[in-house]
Amino acid sequence: MKKLFTKGRIALLVIFSVLIIDQIIKIWIKTHMYWHESIRVTDWFYIYFTENNGMAFGMEIFGKLFLTTFRIVAVGLIGYYLYKIIKKGFKTGYIVCVALILTGALGNIIDSVFYGVFFNESTHSQIASFMPEGGGYSTWFYGKVVDMFYFPIIDTNWPTWMPFVGGEHFIFFSPIFNFADAAISCGIIALLLFYSKYLNESYHSLDKNKKESVNHEE
Repeated sequence: MKKLFTKGRIALLVIFSVLIIDQIIKIWIKTHMYWHESIRVTDWFYIYFTENNGMAFGMEIFGKLFLTTFRIVAVGLIGYYLYKIIKKGFKTGYIVCVALILTGALGNIIDSVFYGVFFNESTHSQIASFMPEGGGYSTWFYGKVVDMFYFPIIDTNWPTWMPFVGGEHFIFFSPIFNFADAAISCGIIALLLFYSKYLNESYHSLDKNKKESVNHEE
């Protein structure tokens, strides 16, 4: 059983499982909902279809091509790091956390690279279709990331007596995100909560091995 579920295979299982779930959700949302259409699940949970050009949770920083390129480079570096820690026999939980972060970034890369070509535009009056005859809404590397999970747990107004924000509308939690974003967040939070010390040790361990390798070559 141990040979069947090796650390490398567990990492691959996490990567493929999260990636498949993420893309199934995004493709269903993209091909079944109008842009900014909302489905109420509970008072504090909605499926709200939106798209963004930026990074996790809809943050838009710098240009689109830069962001896509940055994601690809980041995934390459994280993938190399994951390979190294698997070879070094690091803890399974730590490997799973890194795999979650890698897969989350990869999931959003797929949107950015392919969705502009594979889907037409989603609007308030048009539901997108896969591989439309007239072509996609953009070109390679310029696709938009699909988001859908919205949790307005607290939806109220600030008390009028509060300075600066008194009387203004307040929503917690307002960002709209997708399954890939959740994977990244869970991986990072778990690393900080359970593996912060191990993260530091692993960095020094890999750095030490790298220096030893360089010295050996010299």
